[in-house]
Parts: sequence; structure tokens; C-alpha cells
Amino acid sequence: MDFELSDEQVLLRDSARGLLTRSYDPESRNKVVDTELGWSRDVWGQLAEIGILGLTFETAGVGPIEAMVALTEVGRRLAPEPIIAAALTPGVLIAEAGTDEQRRLLERVASGQRLLAFAHTEPGMRWPSTEPATHAAHDGGSWTVTGRKNPVPAGDCADTLVVSAALPGGGVALFLVDADAVTRLKYRTFDGHRGAQIDLDQAAAEPLGDAVEATKVIRNAIVRTQSALCAEAVGAMEEALRLTTDYLKSRKQFGVTLNKFQALTQRAADMYVSLEMARSMNMYAAMSIADGNLDPVVASRAKLAVGQAARHIGQEAVQLHGGIGMTAEYPVGHYLARLTAIEQILGSCDDHLHVLIDRLGDYDVVTL
Repeated sequence: MDFELSDEQVLLRDSARGLLTRSYDPESRNKVVDTELGWSRDVWGQLAEIGILGLTFETAGVGPIEAMVALTEVGRRLAPEPIIAAALTPGVLIAEAGTDEQRRLLERVASGQRLLAFAHTEPGMRWPSTEPATHAAHDGGSWTVTGRKNPVPAGDCADTLVVSAALPGGGVALFLVDADAVTRLKYRTFDGHRGAQIDLDQAAAEPLGDAVEATKVIRNAIVRTQSALCAEAVGAMEEALRLTTDYLKSRKQFGVTLNKFQALTQRAADMYVSLEMARSMNMYAAMSIADGNLDPVVASRAKLAVGQAARHIGQEAVQLHGGIGMTAEYPVGHYLARLTAIEQILGSCDDHLHVLIDRLGDYDVVTL
């Protein structure tokens, strides 16, 4: 199997790396995150120019592998732009379930002119549940949606919401809702990103497609999102490990650098092993999607392995830095925060472990 990137994928990686490296160092990132928006519209426009915002739904020969390559660079620089939440995830929902007219919206998303958000999770809903309490009502020729969605990543800045809601006759459908038709309670998450609680009170809604059962479409989008999050986590882990090894080579105790202490170098080596395991599982998930296999079990395997590695590398990076690792001015603590958030989004390690345990009966048992 060929694991080498193509020339086009290398170009995409280098373009994303160059843009984000120019845009963000630890100090400039902290300043941008502390603004009301929490990210840079200028960087957003540049991401659109190099084609990153349309990676999962454009049909120009790009897809999951290219998304993996680009999002690894996003994680490496901890770029705060909501690429997954405001473009990739809701974009693929519209691409898969929307009408031709609705898909035209994706041109504006890919060009950076329109922001989306997927309003699916609700208070009390725990992944992998896809049964919302939010409900849709049909009166004559119009639809309305009523309910509460929280958390909604990028819900604070989205222009259009893709909302999941229960149909009157049973089943779950997707609806497009204008952000001006809802009430939003905006907030900042602990990793510096933004989200919102969305309250819908008979909000005017447009069915995505034909208002038919959309559970499979939602499941497929979640699988793609989990793969994208894994890619971002791998980039963040790579940089956290680099910062840690550089620190061990430069910080002195008792007249020698910390990398002279065998116990510390062994801990760094263990971090490297975790990173390589996560990298392999990340590639496994992306290549499965590229082959048309949107299997939730494959996604759970990858999310579990990457989540465990993220927890290990993030915590070790802070501990090996000592007190400086806990300061807001030093970047390693921010990497731990983002890795912790990714581990919790769309199922924690415990959630995915339970899913895999429940599927053990699907496998043939070899007896000797």
C-alpha cells in the first residue's frame, strides 16, 4: 500500500503550513483568540483561497486524504479558525442530502463568504445517540423547528444552521435555518474556541432535500468529522512533542540538560510511540473514508486510539515542562487544552470503548 503523498497533496500541505506559520505564533494566536470573534477573518479568506474550506464537499479530485493533510497543519499551529465546525461538517451534510439549489450555497462556503454550523447535539444527548428532542412541524407548505441545541460549535458566528429535528411521523430530518431566526447564547470554550446554545421557537426552516429520514447522512457526516478531528489532534501532538524535546535539550538542572536524565528521555520516547500509533490510526480512518467505507466502528477505533494518545502526550508535555507548562504565555498548555477538547468531541475515549465492546459479538471467535 502506498502511504506517500502525491505532489498535489504535498503542495496543499506546504501551502497550509506556510499560511498558518506566517499567521500564528504563540503570542499572535493568543491575541486573536482573545478577540470577540476568536479567530481571524483575514486568515479565513486565505484558507478559502488555497481551497481548504471546500475539501470535503468539492468534486475536484480532493477529499478525506487532503482534509487529513490540511487539518494536521491546522492542529500543528493551533489555528483557531472553525474549519471543521463552520465549513467541513455542515458542508458535507448539504452536499450529500441537499437539492441542487441548496448545494449552490456550498460555493459561498468554499469561498469563505458564508459560515455554517451543524446544530445536532442537545442537552442530555450523549454520543452516539442521533435521536433529537428538537421537533419539526409542518403547516401547509411551510416547516418550523422548535427545540434547544447545545453545544453548537461555531454557532456563535454561523450565518446558516443545519439543524437535526424529529419528524411528525417519526424519523429524523435535516433543516436549513437562518441564524437570524434563532436565539443564540454565545460562549467561549476552555480551549479558546467558540460555540453557542441555539434556542429555536417555531423557527422557519427549509428541509434539506425532501425532509426524509437522514440518520444515515448524519452518521456519515459524524464519521467524517471524527476523522478530521483525529487529523487535527495528530498535528497538535506532533508540535507538543517537538516543544517538549526542545525543552529537554535546552533546560538545565544540576549543571546538565534535562535530556541527560534517562527517565525523562524514556518518557519522551513513550510520547513518540503514542504519536506514531495515533498517526497510523488517523491515516487508517482517512483512507477508509477515501475508499468509500464510512464505518462507525473504524471511526471509533481511530478516535479511541488518537484520544488515548492525545491524553498521554498532552499531559506528559505539560509535566515535563514543569511549572512553565501551566502558564498562559507558553504554548504547551494550549495544546493540552485543545487535545482534551478533541478527545471529548463526538464521543470520549470511554464512549468509543463501550461502542467497540458492544460490537465484540459481531466478530467470529477463534477456538483452539
